[in-house]
Amino acid sequence: MSNNTLTTRTTQSVQPTQPAQAAHAAHAVPLTLGAFLRDRRARLPPAPGADSRRRTPGLRREEVATRANVSVTWYTWLEQGRGGPPSDEVLERLAGALALDTADREFMFLLAQQRPPPLKPTDSAAVTPALQRVLDGMPTSPAVVKTLTWDIVAWNAAAAAVLSDYAAQPPGGRNLLRRLFTDPAMRSMPDWEANARFAIAAFRVDAARAGDCPEAAALAEELQAGCKDFRRLWADNETSSHFVGIKRIVRPPAGTIMLEYQSFPVDSAAGLSMIVFTPVTEADVEAVALLMSNRATQLSTEKR
Repeated sequence: MSNNTLTTRTTQSVQPTQPAQAAHAAHAVPLTLGAFLRDRRARLPPAPGADSRRRTPGLRREEVATRANVSVTWYTWLEQGRGGPPSDEVLERLAGALALDTADREFMFLLAQQRPPPLKPTDSAAVTPALQRVLDGMPTSPAVVKTLTWDIVAWNAAAAAVLSDYAAQPPGGRNLLRRLFTDPAMRSMPDWEANARFAIAAFRVDAARAGDCPEAAALAEELQAGCKDFRRLWADNETSSHFVGIKRIVRPPAGTIMLEYQSFPVDSAAGLSMIVFTPVTEADVEAVALLMSNRATQLSTEKR
């Protein structure tokens, strides 16, 4: 009798109950596109004046289909896991119909196409005070924020002293790619050919991430038409997604400065990235400090 009791207790301690098994299985099942669409549909309140007699919360399928300008049958198939992966255009319309935020929109694209959505070009309005404080918190490391089309939209004091006086330039003159190929001062920098080749390869990837971006296409067409070096390097069809390396610049009276650069995406604004140029040696740090001191003196003199 005692042995049977022990055996029963042992069995009970090892085997989970059926509700526990069901709960574990529910958590183990990955979320599908159809389940995600149903969940977000259920969270949206009906429009004012809509029929209030509903068996389930949220919008009906036909209401979402109407908002997204797709057929009810096809939308139903999506929720049922049928019909194949939807296009970018349809997913964007569904994102609007379901009032998805940035995270939900990205998640829906990942479920539907196993890739994130195309990034949207962002203007300087997306540079928040918090982001500017991050830039300003690096006093001896020049740092800038660029868009997918390589427009500089924010910078710190070190960048203004070492890289370029962006504040003195019109917005169109702050484009890194355009300046690299059309500014004689940029073209006279050491390692120009290697830097230009890398820039085109990285820009090509950024343009692809932007999807159908008229601004990126117009910039590429402009530089192909006006610069034979851009046209030559663009024809090589090279790509690069690693914005990291060493940059040599010459700035009198500091001389040659070695900067290690790396790019970081700005999570709060899709399409923006921050490039930080870190002095490699103590001598490089002192050179940056000298240029910043000279610039501060110059600005102080101009204000008098």
